[in-house]
Amino acid sequence: METTAEMNSLSHRIGIGNDIHRLVAGRKLILGGVEIPYDKGLLGHSDADSLSHAITDALLGAAGLGDIGTHFSDKDPRWKNADSQMFLQAVCQMLAERGWRIVNIDATILAERPKMMPHIPAMKETLAATMNIEAAQLNLKAKTNEGLDAIGRGEAIGAQAIALLEKA
Repeated sequence: METTAEMNSLSHRIGIGNDIHRLVAGRKLILGGVEIPYDKGLLGHSDADSLSHAITDALLGAAGLGDIGTHFSDKDPRWKNADSQMFLQAVCQMLAERGWRIVNIDATILAERPKMMPHIPAMKETLAATMNIEAAQLNLKAKTNEGLDAIGRGEAIGAQAIALLEKA
């Protein structure tokens, strides 16, 4: 196990994030901070933005700061229906306070439908602005699960992210 001194001496760190939420009727579909027209939305305590949650977890992991549930518990009423961009912004502030800078993030949305590609530019713009990074530091992709599992059956949307941090 690394000590705090050893962690502080590292110049680069990598983190991985993963999130999935069930699709349900009666909720807005929010991904990457963007509302996407669809007849279902993601179920969760907050806005259930699985893309933003995966990126948040990747950043927290890279900095050795736990996970999204540690900082924004779904048991805490303050986060009921919260905008996940607020979580991401708070984590970026934590990183800055500890001397970390985002080098780049690569993320993948896993969804059978709706089609994500038309919404990727707006997601990228929103997320980059939230994290105060250049759009070139963020890569977003969308994949289907070829009809396999809950994502493939259109019952859920997931996301995966990897982040690289460096000491500022």
